[in-house]
Amino acid sequence: MNDDKIVVYETFSDPINAHIVKGLLNSYGIECYLSDELMSTLNIAYCAAIGGVKLHVFEKDIDRIQVILKSQNREPELSQSIESKDTEINCPNCHSANVSHGGSLKKKFGIRFALLFSLISVLALIFYPFPLRKTYHCFDCDHEFKKG
Repeated sequence: MNDDKIVVYETFSDPINAHIVKGLLNSYGIECYLSDELMSTLNIAYCAAIGGVKLHVFEKDIDRIQVILKSQNREPELSQSIESKDTEINCPNCHSANVSHGGSLKKKFGIRFALLFSLISVLALIFYPFPLRKTYHCFDCDHEFKKG
């Protein structure tokens, strides 16, 4: 394991929650940073388009981070995080462990959403924010897949 390797530990659909976790980790002396939070705060629809706010940490700190978050009764949200190393998800295409779970980057919306969006557009966009299709994304080979 390379001590200098930076990984995406968790993704958030809400920039506020991302900053809360970042602040908690910083208070324990763990270096981390957020990416894509500015775009997410400009417009919530951008958050879905860019895959959420990402919390980047050093790979060497992951075990310590898990202990800290568990001691604070704050588990990563299953639908928005990379699962723990005990249940590591690998890309079925290239077998890489460099994957994250979040909004699909390729197939953002299905045909049902397109029809629903057209109807809602006519009704002045009553329903907001828009639902996302959740998938795992491999950052090594750019493959998207569902667990199982």
